[in-house]
Amino acid sequence: PSIGLHQRDNVKLINALKRLRDLGNTVIVVEHDTETMENADHIIDLGPEGGSAGGSVVATGTPETVAEVEGSYTGHYLKEMLEAATKRVAAE
Repeated sequence: PSIGLHQRDNVKLINALKRLRDLGNTVIVVEHDTETMENADHIIDLGPEGGSAGGSVVATGTPETVAEVEGSYTGHYLKEMLEAATKRVAAE
């Protein structure tokens, strides 16, 4: 988990994961960090909740695809983050 990492260290971690992928490796990351999910090639969202209320595939695909799945808590969160990022870019 990247919780507690400084923002610049989180970026370094994401770049290291991308380098591993680019070298032909399959990289599987279990993470809740939005920035990490936004940089993922593919997300598998398990849920809908944790523990005995989870364990089913709720959504799968790119961050943008998962963001459009209504029953996905992760998708809802990603949608808010992606929309906020789009507004920031448009304001610049």
